[in-house]
Amino acid sequence: MKIYSLTCSRDEKLSETTSKLLEYFERCDITSKILVGESSIFEAYAKGIDSLEADREDIVILCHDDIEILSDPTVFTQVLQEKLSKEDTGFVGVAGTRRFAQTAIWWDKEEWTAGSHSGVVYHGNDIFEMQPTLFGNNGQVVVMDGVFLAAKVKTLRTIQMKKPTTFVGKWDFYDIFYTFQAHRKGLKNYTLPIQIRHESLGELAGRDSWHKNRESFISYFGKELPASIL
Repeated sequence: MKIYSLTCSRDEKLSETTSKLLEYFERCDITSKILVGESSIFEAYAKGIDSLEADREDIVILCHDDIEILSDPTVFTQVLQEKLSKEDTGFVGVAGTRRFAQTAIWWDKEEWTAGSHSGVVYHGNDIFEMQPTLFGNNGQVVVMDGVFLAAKVKTLRTIQMKKPTTFVGKWDFYDIFYTFQAHRKGLKNYTLPIQIRHESLGELAGRDSWHKNRESFISYFGKELPASIL
């Protein structure tokens, strides 16, 4: 079971954080590919999967380029391989929710207060000033945030990776679209005890294209919401 990673970047000149991420993957014996100048994150990931010489049982990481993985490399790969070795596992990640609200916002505040969310992400420009965002205990979830996702190739082959025609935004809501499809197919998504520092605070979730894709998602899947494994 080999592990690959796909990461989109807007700039051919990689940032220090992205370079360190690739170095980390190299220490983990993970084959990495940076996707630069793509028209859409949906199409980028779809083409990226096709470009890999990967078997159906191999693992593919889909992650942002502004993250630092703080977990020990041996622990990191072991956790991924153990959870994804189970036949009924869909996606794994670091943050998500056990009850996906009618709003189709995974971090829905009411659900957060109710204790429905799962995982932890550290935010900040460096490890000395980062602060943890504690969502809840790790475990099975309905959908997950796209800051870090991983799945087997065979899972990725069973879902629609390309952008739905009704989605306006080219970089928005792919994570919910991917992980919810896996959930609908009866696969189990999980947050894992992987430590990640994310430089972004997620401000782009407020842009118009994000809201339009959310509305399109609700139009298509709304009758299935809320969705819960609680």
